[in-house]
Amino acid sequence: MRGIARGLIAIFVLATLAASSRLFGQQPSGAFYWVDFHAPQDQSVVVWVTRALEPEKWTAIREIGVEYDAALVVTTLRATPQSPANADTFAVWNVSLTSHLVTPLFKGVNLRWLDWMHFAEGKPLEPAVLYENCSDCPADTYFTSFHYDVTQHMWTARWMKGGQGIHLWSAHPPPGVAWTQVYAVMADPNGIELVGTWEHFDYGGRQPSEDYVYQYDLDPWSGLERTQQLNGKQADAMKQRLCRADDAVTGLERGQDAPLCEQYLKLRFNRRPDSIPPANNRGQSLPPGSHSSHQSQ
Repeated sequence: MRGIARGLIAIFVLATLAASSRLFGQQPSGAFYWVDFHAPQDQSVVVWVTRALEPEKWTAIREIGVEYDAALVVTTLRATPQSPANADTFAVWNVSLTSHLVTPLFKGVNLRWLDWMHFAEGKPLEPAVLYENCSDCPADTYFTSFHYDVTQHMWTARWMKGGQGIHLWSAHPPPGVAWTQVYAVMADPNGIELVGTWEHFDYGGRQPSEDYVYQYDLDPWSGLERTQQLNGKQADAMKQRLCRADDAVTGLERGQDAPLCEQYLKLRFNRRPDSIPPANNRGQSLPPGSHSSHQSQ
């Protein structure tokens, strides 16, 4: 049985479809809200979204977020009525509120909504999520946020690659390799947030170890998403920042307790100065009149 009873919803369809177009046009610029499934004023949106998703495969509509003429929709799918709830899969959709056009964004399991994120100066905050790719296997963890694309009149997900968001953590270590993973969502001093990841592959001397350090953010000029692989000093700075996690968003960091992180920080902060005074340095800069200055005359 669908989470929203289609028989009951059908009563509202003819009466509300025309009204829904007027309702959406009256929204103030930049207004976002989560639909209340029990509120009479939101029933037109519920009806519209339900009709648009009719051809798709889902069991229940979990969330509907509205901004301008588009809805950000989360549906869940239960394999059978006897299946446990924690085995449900979810799908995220963009649903146009001026047509019945539906665009799938991504799928997964164990969706967790986070605090709203701030990725660009002067831009609205964005809803963000963590999720996994499977419930009955060692799962990989992903992160993404959502924003309303004004040019396309639709919701989109950030930093998508291969149908998924930022890959934060994997439960599939490569065989015969000592693998370290570290990640964090961090905030710059101006409050703008970014995501950093570090993967270290130690091959036990069979070949040189490898590091893959990435930064995910928005370009401050264009506002476009950036995925940057860091090298050299930039990579070292990100490793230090990830391992210290001083500016990490609470609950959105992992791997800082790895031995590699502890060793890295110890080396960085206990490193002695490179310049060592020469052996014949006799301290000739003592103030006049001191005991040592009289002895050296």
